[in-house]
Amino acid sequence: MSVSEGGADSTEHLAYEVIRRLWPLHRTVVRAVERELAGTGLTAGQHALLDALRTHGPRTVPELARALELDRQPVQRWVNHAVELGLAETVPNPAHRRSPLVRLTPEGADVMGSLQESEAAGLRRVLAGVPAADVATTLRVLDRLGEEFRALGRNTPAPPDAPGNPSAPSKPHPTPAPHTGRHGA
Repeated sequence: MSVSEGGADSTEHLAYEVIRRLWPLHRTVVRAVERELAGTGLTAGQHALLDALRTHGPRTVPELARALELDRQPVQRWVNHAVELGLAETVPNPAHRRSPLVRLTPEGADVMGSLQESEAAGLRRVLAGVPAADVATTLRVLDRLGEEFRALGRNTPAPPDAPGNPSAPSKPHPTPAPHTGRHGA
């Protein structure tokens, strides 16, 4: 059966199989992150927030919410909790008086550095034997699916330069922070 006929080897069928695997994979990753976080007082969602701060630097709560594709309210709760734990702090934002910047504290940076070292060791075990080119292809496909589904949600076509679009210029893929779903944990 050819790709255009919608059979088992068609792009459409394969895309459905990818989508069907994403939710169980997401939940499995969240459970693994939660096991890693045991005893830290952090949830997987809070880890995602701190990872976004570690990766991208100080951000406002609305910027963090957009980056994590979550509502602002759970992100604000995570920020409040991280501040209570001494892992993050808010500082004045020169660009916007009423929206402070959130940044990691030195303790938060240390905690995230330790967690990242442990996670990296786990990823090396999990991905042993998987070529980097396969991982890069997976990132491009997931980026493309993400852009297309975000565009569907907005009822607009994905921009031609969207990540993963074969005609788009190639850019290095940022490491996304895992999150626990629309409203988080």
